[in-house]
Amino acid sequence: MNGPHDLGGQQGFGPIAPERNEPVFHAEWEKRALGITLSCGAFGAWTLDESRHARECLPPATYLSASYYEIWTRALEQLLKRHDFVTQAELDAGRSLYRGREPKNVLKAEMVAGVLARGGPCDRPVGTPPRFAVGERVRTKNFNPETHTRLPRYARARAGVVEAVQGSFVFPDDNAHGKGENPQWVYTVVFDGPEIWGEGGDPTLTVSIDAWESYLERA
Repeated sequence: MNGPHDLGGQQGFGPIAPERNEPVFHAEWEKRALGITLSCGAFGAWTLDESRHARECLPPATYLSASYYEIWTRALEQLLKRHDFVTQAELDAGRSLYRGREPKNVLKAEMVAGVLARGGPCDRPVGTPPRFAVGERVRTKNFNPETHTRLPRYARARAGVVEAVQGSFVFPDDNAHGKGENPQWVYTVVFDGPEIWGEGGDPTLTVSIDAWESYLERA
């Protein structure tokens, strides 16, 4: 989707100023925001792709004015409402008012280290060979869905070269909307500067993305 999260290649948002010796958390509430998000994700009611899409769907003014963990928290509110764990009235009141949906899984403190160590692998087997090979020239498709996609806006309708076949993975565009995992081959595709930024683009620069097979066609 075209949203405030997809800023690659855009101008006018000011310089990037990395913070030297940046702490993991800037405030105590950020620790709690991370913990709550992980705990609720363990309910098993939504996928990682759906949670990403929930963040993307925040209104631009909200997204661009919010801090990192505030974006997480605002998206989590939408997920909890969507899946009937809370109501808007409860969020407004700041406390439980009704008996909502019961989670299938509860993440307890003693389980956290093991759960985080396991991660959430999303590699899956597919029954067909890769369509593209290393060194092959490909072009990304040009589409602007209202739904979730992992193809960056700046890299659509651009020609590049396959640098690596990474394996087969869950297709997020479907998985974010409950359509199943539908795994596809994923390729690392490299583009040169002028292909991404046009005339005047630095020819010594390259940009690489990981692209699902359905994003690509032969150039």
